[in-house]
Amino acid sequence: MKAAFLIPVYNHGATLEAVVQQLLPYKMSVIVVDDGNDEKNKAFISAVAQNYKEVILVTHTKNKGKGQAMNSGVKKAAELGFTHIFQLDADGQHDTAQCGLFLEESLKNPDAIINGYPQYDESAPSHRKNGREISNGFARFVTWNKNIRDVLCGFRIYPVEPYAKLLASPVFLDSRMGYDVDILVHLLWRGLPIVNCPVKVTYPQDGVSNFRLVRDNLHIAGTFTRLCLGMIVRIPKLAVQVRRRNGKN
Repeated sequence: MKAAFLIPVYNHGATLEAVVQQLLPYKMSVIVVDDGNDEKNKAFISAVAQNYKEVILVTHTKNKGKGQAMNSGVKKAAELGFTHIFQLDADGQHDTAQCGLFLEESLKNPDAIINGYPQYDESAPSHRKNGREISNGFARFVTWNKNIRDVLCGFRIYPVEPYAKLLASPVFLDSRMGYDVDILVHLLWRGLPIVNCPVKVTYPQDGVSNFRLVRDNLHIAGTFTRLCLGMIVRIPKLAVQVRRRNGKN
């Protein structure tokens, strides 16, 4: 197992260095994707890339969205021979102390997605906690998989090879806020197992959110519609996957 962290960055350049510093004890490379940031954020990102030898910088000349940033990072990871990528956000919301637990689970389950589900403190907005269960239920529906604990948390470990193969296929993946749902569903459709692990999530009062209510809800709604259609054509395959899971249990 040769793993690297992967951090897409847009408008969170100021918090990136603190996140990278928290990851240094794990002695792993950190792939940072500058997703078309403005000059102020770009300066923060460039400084981190120059000051930490662990950082591998990938740059988009314009903003393409979280999904495209992740895909660029995975392609770089495959090019460099990494077997797994550990996705986390640049805003510092995720408890990086949990990285060790996730890496241990990935070692025990190298073919699986190690999927984070959030444990919120009192700083979490109630609409975030209440609304995401709709997305979780939808993902369980289109994958026929009751084992999914969360589909929106950006704290995950992916095996690089199946992810790269998916990108090489004629598949459409949402580039923005529908991405985390989209990629998880597509990889589960391809038969990857899932292991759920908890991670504490906090929402700083002065935090910067990239969520845009109308635009991103439209993206998510479009993703749900497309995945429903994808489920219908995969019904025979999903039935086989259910039988296999039930047989293991």
